[in-house]
Amino acid sequence: MKISSREVEYVANLARLEVTDKEKEKFTAQLNDILLYIDKLNELDTKGVEPMSHAISVTNAFREDKILDSIGTENSLANAPDARGEFFRVPKVID
Repeated sequence: MKISSREVEYVANLARLEVTDKEKEKFTAQLNDILLYIDKLNELDTKGVEPMSHAISVTNAFREDKILDSIGTENSLANAPDARGEFFRVPKVID
């Protein structure tokens, strides 16, 4: 075992978590499984493999900035339930 239930209890205490004895056993087993899997991955030969930040290539999905005309006051207020002049009229929120 790579991690003990005492270490799980210590980390839970640092995180201000209350864990039962049953949960400590469960977390200990899960964390040991994770650490054993990492050991297994460390056995792989990774010479010549370029480091990656993502598993797939990532490209920005930004659109090109274009200057367009606004929809205007009249069109923006067309569906307003209650408009007063050039403004939206809303119920009072603060007394």
